[in-house]
Amino acid sequence: MIVSRTPFRISFFGGGTDYPAWYRKYGGMVLGSTIDKFCYISCRYLPPFFDFKHRIVYSQIDSVNEVKDIKHPAVRGILNTMDVKNGLEIHHDGDLPARSGLGSSSSFTVGLIHAIHALKGQMISKKDLATEAVHMEQDILKEHVGSQDQVLTTHGGLNVIQFHADDSFDITPLILAKDRIEDFQKHMMLVFTGFTRIASEIAKHHIANMEARKREMQIMQQMAKEGMEILINPKIPIENFGKLLHEYWQYKRSLSDKVTTPALDTIYEAAKSAGAYGGKLLGAGGGGFMLLFARPDRQPEIREKLKDLIHVNFRLDFTGSKIVIYEPNNFQ
Repeated sequence: MIVSRTPFRISFFGGGTDYPAWYRKYGGMVLGSTIDKFCYISCRYLPPFFDFKHRIVYSQIDSVNEVKDIKHPAVRGILNTMDVKNGLEIHHDGDLPARSGLGSSSSFTVGLIHAIHALKGQMISKKDLATEAVHMEQDILKEHVGSQDQVLTTHGGLNVIQFHADDSFDITPLILAKDRIEDFQKHMMLVFTGFTRIASEIAKHHIANMEARKREMQIMQQMAKEGMEILINPKIPIENFGKLLHEYWQYKRSLSDKVTTPALDTIYEAAKSAGAYGGKLLGAGGGGFMLLFARPDRQPEIREKLKDLIHVNFRLDFTGSKIVIYEPNNFQ
């Protein structure tokens, strides 16, 4: 049995500039972090005593004899691309719901690729793992996704990622004093809006509008640098990060009419009226989780205002994708 554990991520600034359609022309920059909520993938060679060759357990169960009959597109694509010949049993478990803005689909892709490499007795570097996951989602599965989720969930930590026109990337971990990072974490709140959505559908619309919104995109890219400068400079009040999030959210919601809805705007305004400096919907928009930034002493009032929603306590994660159980069986 192989078990991989891959974190979900929060993107603060620069989202959208990680799409190839943008960074191949203008470069891209994203500031984001992973959190201590995870996607777990267990994987083993299936013993040869069943009426099927492969069993995939996720929100449904695929019990099939041919890879082509697996309904889950990422599993089907990964097994084909990685030339898996033997029967596999794969189980997925996640701490948080899918389609909620935390990069869950990329966490799944990264985790499964990682697990299958381990099952084959292969170690893979974080950079190569991220590159394989980007290739899988963008080139094999033809999904309308960026590249930040795969890089962040593979590496873990609080990072600035720079994307280059040749499809390469550089990742820079932010080094903060212990009290600074504690203050930063204490100011963040994560709220589930109750709405889920298909991110690639919103992203497709966003990509089509990129050139028309070039100025806004360039400003949002610059905000990733501004956010980094706030965090690494202890002389700058941490609340400036929240105010920048609010400014960023105003630009992001102008990129497409699919990013937000009246119901989501009501949630955001309620949080602001209760004392939040700012926040944003995570991921492509349209629903899922909302990140809020507020002083700890104002957070009880915000929770009361949003008492009908689910609040998720979290910490930053600094491990990235890892193999947490490595006990290969002999059915191969």
